[in-house]
Amino acid sequence: MQPNPTLDQLQILLAVAETGSFSGAGRKLNRAQSVISYGIANLEAQLGVKLFEREGTREPQLTEMGKAVLEDARRMTGVLQHLRARVEGHHQGLEAEVAIAIDPVLPAPVFIRTLKDFAVRFPTVDLRLTIGSLGSIVDQVMKGEADIGVGGVPGEADVRLIEIGLVTMVPVAAPQHPLARLTGPVTLEQLREHTQLVVTDPSQRTRGRDFSVFAFRTWRLSDMHTKHLMIRAGLGWGGLPGWIIAEDLKKGLLVELDLEPFGQVQGPFYAMHRTDRQPGPAASWLIETFKSQLGCFNEAVPGGILPDGLDDVGMRG
Repeated sequence: MQPNPTLDQLQILLAVAETGSFSGAGRKLNRAQSVISYGIANLEAQLGVKLFEREGTREPQLTEMGKAVLEDARRMTGVLQHLRARVEGHHQGLEAEVAIAIDPVLPAPVFIRTLKDFAVRFPTVDLRLTIGSLGSIVDQVMKGEADIGVGGVPGEADVRLIEIGLVTMVPVAAPQHPLARLTGPVTLEQLREHTQLVVTDPSQRTRGRDFSVFAFRTWRLSDMHTKHLMIRAGLGWGGLPGWIIAEDLKKGLLVELDLEPFGQVQGPFYAMHRTDRQPGPAASWLIETFKSQLGCFNEAVPGGILPDGLDDVGMRG
């Protein structure tokens, strides 16, 4: 069987291509020029193709096949460098993977900015992400399905809670909804007569408990996205995160309700992990960065309503 190219041969190929000469590759790799020439000749013999034109030119020129092989060599050496970095990270205590569970109430600019920075800072760490709500975040952490969770924790939780900031919930309805047409503050009696849309906790942790539910009639939903769509369609009223509905409020697709029982509500948001497990370096960085980014977001966006022209980079501070 024909021998496979070695990593050393591929590195010689890359060095010749980058420096433009065998002598330049020798200087770059601290090798004799004869060693470079021998390495390229052996690689060509193993592959059965000519990689460089040497005749009629002062410096070797890549053939068409040489250009194609060069791209393969770059990919292969890149994979090996990634492997080395991953192993080195493991020796330093860095996780191979971090699993996180996140409540979609967390502002998207905070979420996306943090993960962009994570990808740059920890290129060898894989990420496993699940989206949940309320008690399901705690459940995933407790079962070991998530290394860390990020959400607003209802009730008591057998996890270590680290407050990372506040999130704002705003009571809204579609402009054609009867509550939106009332003048003056909406009383509790008026509120109770109209269907409230409520996200149901899928876990058993808070079974039978309600949070900020006032209406006699409720429709229970499994996720915030569906709740948003249904409120906008006029099927009921309810509280939604300020950052989600900012554009709808500007365009008049939703109306903020002036409620006597409550108005905008700012509630604490937490990162969490099991008390018997300490998060590794990458997971710890995520916790601190979510806290920092959420703080910048709340400082730049009072009330959680995104003003015109503010993007996920603009709120970093």
